[in-house]
Amino acid sequence: MEILGIDIGGSGIKGAPVETSTGAFLAERHRIPTPDGAKPADVARVVSKMVKHFTWQGPVGCCFPASIQHGVARTAANVDKSWIGTNAEVLFAEATGCPVRVINDADAAGLAEMRFGAGKGVRGVVLIVTIGTGLGTALFSDGVLVPNTELGHIEMNCRDAELQASDAARKREDLSWEAWARRFDQYLRMMKALLWPDLIILGGGASKKFDKFARYLTVDVPLVQAATLNDAGIIGAAMAAESLEF
Repeated sequence: MEILGIDIGGSGIKGAPVETSTGAFLAERHRIPTPDGAKPADVARVVSKMVKHFTWQGPVGCCFPASIQHGVARTAANVDKSWIGTNAEVLFAEATGCPVRVINDADAAGLAEMRFGAGKGVRGVVLIVTIGTGLGTALFSDGVLVPNTELGHIEMNCRDAELQASDAARKREDLSWEAWARRFDQYLRMMKALLWPDLIILGGGASKKFDKFARYLTVDVPLVQAATLNDAGIIGAAMAAESLEF
């Protein structure tokens, strides 16, 4: 099925039409900078521009950095607080004239990774952790998504975990890969104690540097690098919209 996937991030909004049976892009990925403040109306205008760029008419899937419940944003950890309570699906549908499905960004990445990446065919409990501006999580049991886990916000050392162990924290505090990895390892050990995953897949921007920090991780769970990398959000967003009709 051909669906336009759009990945809404803190610095950029990326999109491409996707063949969801293969995960392949049907055109070159297009990126538009995220508007300052990332307020709902401004983001909706960029989503509309993305649809027009591809002269798209059909279903659209968007992934977004918030807990999404029946299309409504329930959190806003790294975007404007006015998103809380906003029906993102209605907002984007009105802006584009297309049917739209909106899903949490880490959940989208997880869907892509479980169908086309390192999680393909894996049974049991699989945890995907996306390492970027925050720490996103997607949890699967025998291939079935448990949505909106948001485990990057669990308390660690009396503070929000992602404030200490995200890639943004590494850059903000100018940490070496080793120093940062010891924090991230603590986070992963907490995930093991809570969830007992059979596999942990590491995605997001920092996962491209897996070779720089993997040797410092001691958590006793199989760890692998995500295969779909920066394309995961677009692919997973498109997959989430497969049930839409146009």
